Amino acid sequence: MAELAGLVQRLEVAVGRLETVAAGGGGSSAGGSGAVSVYVDAYDSLISGPVAQYLALSQKIGGDVQKHADMMKQAFACQRQLLVMASGSQKPSDANLSSLLAPVSKAIQEVQSFRELHRSSPLFNHLSAVSESVPALGWVAMEPKPGPYVKEMQDAATFYTNQSVWFLHNGDLKTTHVDWVKAYIAIWTDLQAYIKQHHTTGLSWSKSGPVASASAAPRAPGGAPPPPPPGPPPPPMDLSGPAGGDSAEANRNALFASLNKGSDITKGLKHVSDDQKTHKNPALKGPGGPLRSGPKPFSSPKAAAASPARSLPAVLELDGKKWKVENQEGAQGLVISDTELKQVVYAFKCSNSTLQVKGKINSITVDNCKKMGLVFDDVVGIVEVINCKDVKVQVMGKVPTISINKTDGCHVYLSPDSLQCEIVSAKSSEMNVLVPGKDGDYTELPVPEQFKTVWDGKKLVTTATEIAG
Repeated sequence: MAELAGLVQRLEVAVGRLETVAAGGGGSSAGGSGAVSVYVDAYDSLISGPVAQYLALSQKIGGDVQKHADMMKQAFACQRQLLVMASGSQKPSDANLSSLLAPVSKAIQEVQSFRELHRSSPLFNHLSAVSESVPALGWVAMEPKPGPYVKEMQDAATFYTNQSVWFLHNGDLKTTHVDWVKAYIAIWTDLQAYIKQHHTTGLSWSKSGPVASASAAPRAPGGAPPPPPPGPPPPPMDLSGPAGGDSAEANRNALFASLNKGSDITKGLKHVSDDQKTHKNPALKGPGGPLRSGPKPFSSPKAAAASPARSLPAVLELDGKKWKVENQEGAQGLVISDTELKQVVYAFKCSNSTLQVKGKINSITVDNCKKMGLVFDDVVGIVEVINCKDVKVQVMGKVPTISINKTDGCHVYLSPDSLQCEIVSAKSSEMNVLVPGKDGDYTELPVPEQFKTVWDGKKLVTTATEIAG
């Protein structure tokens, strides 16, 4: 199936080349596409190579990964149209260039939005790897070093590509996902080599031919055509009329005359007696006093009526192989007992709640939760804590890996059988691991948050540091 999908992708690339030739009348200009269309062919090789392999493996995995890959396919198609246009057109002004890059930018945003709308997906790490690195397609707007920019975006996906295969234990399934990761990373590796060869300091535009215009901008398949140009500006105001001219001149003369009086300008002010001063006559502040003519004072935030917060329904259900625990507030004693080895648990946006998972399960993810307590028996894959605040995790049986990412405040209680557990942390603070002793008491140990890196002559060596206080 993967080979067939790759063949279909290569056929689509060939059809795209024929359409490009047909659109250009079958020929090439002397100084335009004939000279620089070589980089379009090289880009087609990229699409028919690692991109086609990535699409084929995504189709094999299916689900959200396949849908995400279809969106990436459209993004690469948009960028190819831009390269075709650049190979036969001169570089436009910066204002017009922004409109030409808009379709590629829109395709990138759609890929990233898909990840945000499917945070509960069991393949969320796959979606995150693509979402974090897809901005690399913006290399067409980067000058003078687009290649290093792509490398930076590729590195941003490394954390999630590693996570994508950590919790997989089925041999055939894990092999497919490992191949998917390799194919996806190869896209950006080959793209860097492509940029280094054809667009070292930025997108190469034709030296001759017409200047690229917004009307020729590529647009995503199914997208609407660009809006019509704005109408002519309104006619200028007629300032030659006499309306208000004499009075304005008179007022201006009167103002300068008053300023020329110097200190004598205050002689025209009316004297205010003590019985008219509010700080000496409190009665003037009462209901019968003069009305306040100035603006109303600012009201305190507490006095303002708070808009009601939108509350989503609480969810505790089994959807296929995934247990969904969402939007639980103040729910103490949530229990999931009827579990199977292939099932996963996903807790999202829960606060002031506790969840107990009984039996042996594949993996558990706690995402965007506050003051959440999690107790579980056995997990054969990984327990992930992401974007949380003040959570507590207690292991009653065994777990091979606990991942803590972008979390402030996390206490992990290990059991005697889980002392070999690996704890991986990134961008987190206030993490503590509590290890049980022989007498049943726990010893609390902080996870390092500050590190020192030195060069030993061959490589960088990083060690944890302790702050004495």
